[in-house]
Amino acid sequence: MKLRPKIPPVRNVLFLAMYLSAAPGSGGRGEGSLLRDPRGQRYCPETFPYQSYFHADRPPICDDNRNAFWTGPRWHIDLQPWAGPTQSLDEEALRFLRYISTTQVVSHAQIACDHMSTDSLAADSSPSKKPWSVCLDDRFGLAHQIRSKQCRLYSLGLGSDDTHFEVSMANNGCEVHRFDPSVKSAHILESQRLWYHRLSIDWRDPHPAVAAQKPHSNTRKLGTILNEFGHHKIDVLKADLESAEWKVLENLILEDVLEQIGQLVFEIHLHWPGFEVSGSDSSVVRFWYSLLKELELKDFRLFHSYKDLSKPQLFLKKDIFNASSCYTLSWVNTRWK
Repeated sequence: MKLRPKIPPVRNVLFLAMYLSAAPGSGGRGEGSLLRDPRGQRYCPETFPYQSYFHADRPPICDDNRNAFWTGPRWHIDLQPWAGPTQSLDEEALRFLRYISTTQVVSHAQIACDHMSTDSLAADSSPSKKPWSVCLDDRFGLAHQIRSKQCRLYSLGLGSDDTHFEVSMANNGCEVHRFDPSVKSAHILESQRLWYHRLSIDWRDPHPAVAAQKPHSNTRKLGTILNEFGHHKIDVLKADLESAEWKVLENLILEDVLEQIGQLVFEIHLHWPGFEVSGSDSSVVRFWYSLLKELELKDFRLFHSYKDLSKPQLFLKKDIFNASSCYTLSWVNTRWK
C-alpha cells in the first residue's frame, strides 16, 4: 500500500513557505530576517524551527529586539514544571498551598492594600458573611472609581443567599450585576445600581444547535456576556461557582478576558478536582497551580488570602497539610488604570 504524505493545514503551508523564503540559500532574506504576513506582523524563523509549523496554530511574533511572543487564541494553558522529581501529591500540594497563602509583591514591594469587607463600606456596619476583599490602594484606581460612582462589579454565583457584598458595593456607588441561574426573572433591577440576571457564567457558550432551539439559553461565557451588555471593563469580578471556578478561570485566561478586569475575588474549592478537571491527584494540583501562575504572568498579584475554617478540612478528599477545602483569594491587576 502506498502511503500518502500528511498534508498540513493551509495556514501551516503559508507559515512554512514564509520560513523557507527566509532560509539561507533560498533567495530570500536569509536566516534571522523578520518575515511579515499581509497584516505586517513580523515572524522570527530563527526562534521557531520549520518542523514546528506543522504542529502550531500560529508562529511567534517578533518585537523590535527579536524576542518571540504569541498572539491570537490559545487552546490550553502552559503547565508549570512539576514541583519535584517524584511528581507526587505531597510535592504539588505543598507548593500550591504555600502559593495561595503568600501575598505577592509589585516593584519589589509588598502589595499595600486597605482591605475592604462588606462592613467597612456598609452604612449599617452589618458583618460580612464572607471575607470578600478588594484593594483600595490609590495606585489601582478602584477607590477613585467608587468615589466617583463609576465602578462596575460583576458577581457570579449559584443560588447563594449571601449578597451583603453586592448590596454594599451598590450602596456605595458601584454598578453591580449579579449573575445567578436561580433568579426568578430574566433581569431584575433590585435597586438603583443593583441588577440581578438569570444567567449562568460557563467556560463555553451553548452549542449552536442547542442555541438555535433555545434562543434565550441562560448559559454564557463571560466574554459573551460582556459583548452582549456592551461592557468593556469590569472593576471587580467576584465569583463563587462551587467548583466551576477552575474551568471558568481557564477560559478567562485563554480568551484574554482578564485584560478587561481590574480585580478578581474568587472562592476556590479544593475537596475535589472540579468540573471537567481530571487526572491523577498530583496532575490536578499542578493544573490548579499553573492557572494561578498564568494570572501572575498577566500581572495580577495576590493581595489577600482567607482560609475558611468553617468548611471541611479536606484536600482532594484527604486530610493532609491542615488544608481547608475552601479559600477566598483576591488579586489586583497591577496594570489597571
